Amino acid sequence: MSSQTGRPLWMDGHMAPVPDEIDAVDLEVDGTLPAELSGRYFRNGPNPAPGEETGHWFSGHGMVHGLRLRDGRAEWYRNRWVRTTHFTGGADLVGPDLGLDRAAVTANTHVIPFNDKIYALVEVGFPYELTPELGTVGPCDFGGRLTSGMTAHPKQDPRTGELLFFGYGFFPPYLTYHRLSADGELVESREVDVPGGTMMHDFAVTENHVVWLDLPLVFDADLAVQGVMPYRWDDGYGARLGVMPRDPDRAGEVRWFDIDPCYVFHVGNAHEDAAGRVVLDCVRYAPADFAKVWATIGGLPAAEAVNAAAVQGMARLHRWTIDPSGGKVLGEALDDRGTEFPTHNDGRTGLSHRYLYTVTGDSIIKHDLRTGSSATHSPGQGLIPGEAVFVPAADARGEDEGWLMSVVTDAAGRGSELLVLDASDLSRTAAVRLPRRVPAGFHGSWIPDA
Repeated sequence: MSSQTGRPLWMDGHMAPVPDEIDAVDLEVDGTLPAELSGRYFRNGPNPAPGEETGHWFSGHGMVHGLRLRDGRAEWYRNRWVRTTHFTGGADLVGPDLGLDRAAVTANTHVIPFNDKIYALVEVGFPYELTPELGTVGPCDFGGRLTSGMTAHPKQDPRTGELLFFGYGFFPPYLTYHRLSADGELVESREVDVPGGTMMHDFAVTENHVVWLDLPLVFDADLAVQGVMPYRWDDGYGARLGVMPRDPDRAGEVRWFDIDPCYVFHVGNAHEDAAGRVVLDCVRYAPADFAKVWATIGGLPAAEAVNAAAVQGMARLHRWTIDPSGGKVLGEALDDRGTEFPTHNDGRTGLSHRYLYTVTGDSIIKHDLRTGSSATHSPGQGLIPGEAVFVPAADARGEDEGWLMSVVTDAAGRGSELLVLDASDLSRTAAVRLPRRVPAGFHGSWIPDA
């Protein structure tokens, strides 16, 4: 879909790419940054190089925007493209012989710390290691053991320190589960049997299980040949959730549960309740909503997108409760507002959680899943918040004691700030004035000093 300027929406306004890399120091702070916030906030997103045209928002080269905070000051801001082989030399993920070069990726979706390293992620290929100053070290395949892509949404177990992730494929094997030990060694890989290649963007883990979302956005080789995003909706594929034991001695044991057709880009969290049921919270697109949003961000040829995306599609906070012993799954809406980018206190990953945070077009929402209530913070007229990353307080006793960090950008594309909220009540703590507009992007992380 195009904007009123005739350019694609992801090339205009607050989504438009920036043309270069800059550095700035001693940034202006409005309010008071907590002194204990000592570290870096990095956020990734697609940013085509000047003059490049992309057919989908998801296709631009990865650019990471970073801020260094210390002693109540914002010491620096800088932005850098991730220098993948695709960015520096035009290497292609899929070669003429249909072979895959897993290093030839955009690395544009997420940026995470793990085992004293920093990785830029995109789901179709290898992670790229970055320096704390946003230099590119290079692709990582964990000593040659990783042979699939790596999801942009790995889950770190807060109890063991392990990093759990998966890779999906255009061709068999369609789905592979992986586990990194806390010291960064790839210690487990196992194929998971699914009917075909789908865009599986996210997954969930609990204390004892992995939860799969096998949904009807399928790979289409004909679309790949046309040079567009090679995934389309297929009603015939069906939709289901899978529950797989994490115990490596039970590899291959997956119980599947049919659900109504839908799509999920992002999981909030999952846990096992007292009855042994698996509870999964996510933001869910109904089929009609997914068709609209997929068209808007470039999933259809322009002529079709204009009609299909006349109204923006929305995801809504949703819960599935899966009873493995009874063979049943119950779905229920948790909120009727359109939201995306669910986050939580990562110390609760895979465990019971009370709070989730999401964003709408103009607000950040805190959802209290115990009471069903919510609180909202709106940055201001015409200001659009990005994903709100939870940062725990050093002496936190409660799940919501800490801060939320979100890059907020003016809808007209005039400027941006890093907004810091008190996560307990969504009150404004501080805002760091950024030296340039930061385009709407995807996911980020707080990387505390050791």
